[in-house]
Amino acid sequence: MQFIVEGYPAYAYTGGRAFDPGLPAIVFIHGAAFDHSVWQWQSRYFAHHGFSVLAVDLPGHGRSPGAPRATIEDWSRWIASFIDSAALERPALVGHSMGSLIALETALRHGERISKLALVGTATPMPVGDAFLAAARDDSPAALDMEAVWGHSRQSQLAQSPVPGMNLLGASRMLNGRSRPGALAAALDACNRYRTSTQALNSLQVPTLVVAGRRDQMTSFKAGKAVAGEIPGARFVALDAGHSMMSEAPRELLAALREFLG
Repeated sequence: MQFIVEGYPAYAYTGGRAFDPGLPAIVFIHGAAFDHSVWQWQSRYFAHHGFSVLAVDLPGHGRSPGAPRATIEDWSRWIASFIDSAALERPALVGHSMGSLIALETALRHGERISKLALVGTATPMPVGDAFLAAARDDSPAALDMEAVWGHSRQSQLAQSPVPGMNLLGASRMLNGRSRPGALAAALDACNRYRTSTQALNSLQVPTLVVAGRRDQMTSFKAGKAVAGEIPGARFVALDAGHSMMSEAPRELLAALREFLG
């Protein structure tokens, strides 16, 4: 489904069902160098069980043209504009990795417009290693390899993907490889520089779920648990998975989202 956001087309996947503005809405937000397809299993379920789903392609990712934004705050303004363009009334936001920071910042800025917040594979701050940043800035294939390898738990790297003939690592690497030049570097830099205060987290009034992977190599389990501890009333769910929980533990993540989103 296409929208016009900040003057450019923006694509959102509706989960295989026509978008119905009369149903409660969920906006899924992907991470760095990915697109809407990382949410394919979760988004399709909710679209077929009483929700309207919009899994966005952020600018410079997937089917959405335009330049990647430079900061998480800029991405947050884009999501707020997307919500306006789609005429959504208090949607739930579900974000992964960089998408979790975008969702968090949007809730901090526009809490009255958000019904619920789910943060998957999150940390704040979300530091990025110098070698990873340098490789991404050079558009080196090594950066995509790092993204794929560190984005999965070691035990999953030979696991089969739902895509025939692919493993999880290979499928992730191919998806990363489709990203536009500069998109990964911009995203990693935005994550690395983003900061929010403990006071801001303590003041968040949006019902929140934090899901962390015990084997996460990119955003540590302890960091995710710490974020949950700072948000009043936040639920915390631990999964036996790495950073890419949507594909490593799709059923378990879906169960956590189902219970929270209702």
